[in-house]
Amino acid sequence: MNGADLLIQKLADAGVSACFANPGTSEMQLVAALDKEPRIRAVLGLFEGVVTGAADGFGRMTDTPALTLLHLGPGYANGIANLHNASRARVPVLNMIGDHATHHLELDAPLTSDIDGLTSAICAWTGVSSSPDDLPEVGLKAWQASMEYPGNVTAFVAPANHAWDPASGDIDIPDIATPKTLSDDKIIDAAVALKNSDSSALFMGGRALRESGLIQAGRIAEATGARLITETFFTRQQRGAGRVETERLPYFGEMAAEHLKGLDTLVIIGSKPPVSFFAYPGKPGWLSPEGASLLQMGDHNVDAIDTLTRLADALGAPEQVTKVAQKVENTLEAGPINAVELGKVIANRLPENAIVVDEGATNGLGAFLITGNAAPHDWLTLTGGAIGAGLPMAVGAAIACPDQKVIGLEADGSAMYTVQALWTMVREDLDVTVLILNNGSYAILNIELARVGVEAPGPTALSLLDLTNPAIQWTDIAKGMGMAAERVDTVETLDRAMAEAMAETGPRLIEVIL
Repeated sequence: MNGADLLIQKLADAGVSACFANPGTSEMQLVAALDKEPRIRAVLGLFEGVVTGAADGFGRMTDTPALTLLHLGPGYANGIANLHNASRARVPVLNMIGDHATHHLELDAPLTSDIDGLTSAICAWTGVSSSPDDLPEVGLKAWQASMEYPGNVTAFVAPANHAWDPASGDIDIPDIATPKTLSDDKIIDAAVALKNSDSSALFMGGRALRESGLIQAGRIAEATGARLITETFFTRQQRGAGRVETERLPYFGEMAAEHLKGLDTLVIIGSKPPVSFFAYPGKPGWLSPEGASLLQMGDHNVDAIDTLTRLADALGAPEQVTKVAQKVENTLEAGPINAVELGKVIANRLPENAIVVDEGATNGLGAFLITGNAAPHDWLTLTGGAIGAGLPMAVGAAIACPDQKVIGLEADGSAMYTVQALWTMVREDLDVTVLILNNGSYAILNIELARVGVEAPGPTALSLLDLTNPAIQWTDIAKGMGMAAERVDTVETLDRAMAEAMAETGPRLIEVIL
């Protein structure tokens, strides 16, 4: 047995069940080891951003890390944007990065790079093996660090000779640390503040937005009248009929500030205080109301559901939540598709326990608002703001939850960043329906141009935000990768296409003209 074999075996023993890979020469021993380990599903991505984004989607749905297999420093660098998203989402991801054999590094071959420098920008923990026997232990330490609540992006480096040289010995699977919890005094302080408040809210993110957390938040709301407000770009929210409803903080800073205006108490759980996504001339960056009392209930490493449960109990809140979302059937208006009608169609057709991966940008909000009364489902967003995450996250979510329909709401500009994910969906026969929301533009940037004070943009500026010269032929791209695809431009044809997609399994793309 060599170092690679022992490493992969021990990671499987620890529960790692998926590896998203884009390997190269220095990783061939790791590829061979994966071939011998049936407990780990190996999935090829044609670009490292697909690999890392898929690991993000997998981690969001399972709370456990998928393994990535990346080719030296440049391969890891290609995946950094989606690792940034995963890091901001506090998602467990375990990056396995191949490197040159240790004796080859001194030759400074073309692919030699500062892997440690690259990983330090994103990863919470990085290790490098010192020998073939040490390789499995380093891999398990990285796994352990990735599992620290609520999750971390970690990495370990596997020199090629440590993978191919013989290895022996048995390594125990390390224990996972118990999540931190708050003191009773902190819980009591928050309960007193909520009781004495005239206008309060819980501001929530992370695992507070799971169904069990939202039930506790609903108890608190019914006991105190507190509003329930979520981060704008949360990691994962369980929502829909039968679940506790929340308000989503608006994206634009001044709208968010107005949304929070008048609150005198803000209890922050699983998040940090709300701030504007960007700075703008003359617009607010810090969004909490002036003079409001902010109670930060620990950092992201504090068990959010424990906090909510103990806070509800301290308030003497009712055990059962009575205010939950009700199922609504939306009446469609025939004609051209807009964001509202798009949302109605999705809400009507969404199957129970579906997973929606939302990178819809300007056209995703209508769908989000209206689907609050759809069948119960999970909603994933672009937490770190680096576009190109949506299609890969849909891959990872579908691998993690093969019995749940995945719907990818994907802006046309964002989709081009990681379009290779369509190929992986077909190769793995994943049950993913991609809705390409085609408005032929980086529409959000047209809005942002005005918001930073550019009143009359010229042809050069406008051309940098335009996607119609040439127009991207999405159905051709999808069919070229083996995916069933069609183009719809009316509400009636969209509704029919969605009905067919939700009734069947397997990958398909619907290009929605908006």
